[in-house]
Amino acid sequence: MSTTQSDRLRGLLEPLVAAKGLDLEEIEMSRAGKRRMLRIIVDSDEGVELDTCAELSREISDRLDDTDVMGEDEYVLEVSSPGADRPLTEHRHYVRAIGRLVKFQLAESGEIIARILDADDEGLDLEVPGVKGRKATARRIAFTDIAKARVEIEFSRKDKKEEEA
Repeated sequence: MSTTQSDRLRGLLEPLVAAKGLDLEEIEMSRAGKRRMLRIIVDSDEGVELDTCAELSREISDRLDDTDVMGEDEYVLEVSSPGADRPLTEHRHYVRAIGRLVKFQLAESGEIIARILDADDEGLDLEVPGVKGRKATARRIAFTDIAKARVEIEFSRKDKKEEEA
């Protein structure tokens, strides 16, 4: 049974990534001139440090060099964490976004911007900010009702550690 290159890469790299306590979020392959670009996106509940990305990049490079999964063509390897604006698609993404403001596109139509208060297997508990001096309201939304979701960047957002102090 034949597998795709992406499947072979995932099978090869997932154990390396997991050994660092990280999740392999995405594998992207694209062209950059004559070379190919291999972008590996990793994340964890605590985020990803730059040193960890560099160390993992060396390990992945060594592993790829020891196999034929990339073929003979040259490639550029990039290992990074997801950007702040990446879509929330997995349950773990929503859990990691607890306390953050998120823009939701709803499956039935419309959109809301709300802060995630909690996540369980069925959906999310949200706090919808009040408009024009009104109080925030609570709302429950099921995962099946979400078409798209993306974290909103907040420049004046209080850090969880500041709130606990």
